[in-house]
Amino acid sequence: MARPREFDEQDVVAKATELFWRRGYTATSVRDLGAELRLTQSSLYRTFHDKRGLFLRALDHYRTTESSQAGELLERPGPVRDVLRDWLTCMVTDDAGRGCLVVNTATELGAADPEIRRQTEAAFEVTRKALEAALRRGCREGELPANLNLDAAVDLIFTTVLGLRVRERAGHDPARLAATIDFAVRAIAAV
Repeated sequence: MARPREFDEQDVVAKATELFWRRGYTATSVRDLGAELRLTQSSLYRTFHDKRGLFLRALDHYRTTESSQAGELLERPGPVRDVLRDWLTCMVTDDAGRGCLVVNTATELGAADPEIRRQTEAAFEVTRKALEAALRRGCREGELPANLNLDAAVDLIFTTVLGLRVRERAGHDPARLAATIDFAVRAIAAV
């Protein structure tokens, strides 16, 4: 008869998410996970099969918690330029130099693992859709040009936020990041 689990699986996934976010996938060993999560290797393998299985669960957890914040921030009422500026600023100030787990994963692992790539692309798509909705609202309400090329504008802001998150993680000057944010928001409004 198998022994019952002596840990909360969701709690373990949340703590593993923090560890992967802080250290990255490659730099986090099974031994590190066991020590941080206070799990034996056999418990870890029995529950998650391997480090990759736990990492996939951590990405899911991140997407349902941290990534959903993007949509909520972009749906806030108020002038779209202010909403965009606040969202971009939040993306580079709220994570204390950790960047974004999804962006970190995409830059660390790229397209090497199809399932991980699928998850990072799904998270990116949520952000792109939220950006599109915010920009569409700005066009509809007359704050942004009615003829704004939404696809190009979404790509510009999305690419900007990815670059900002990498720069934030690399420790770049917050004042320079803020200037980039202001310029990007003005550029969208001036198209």
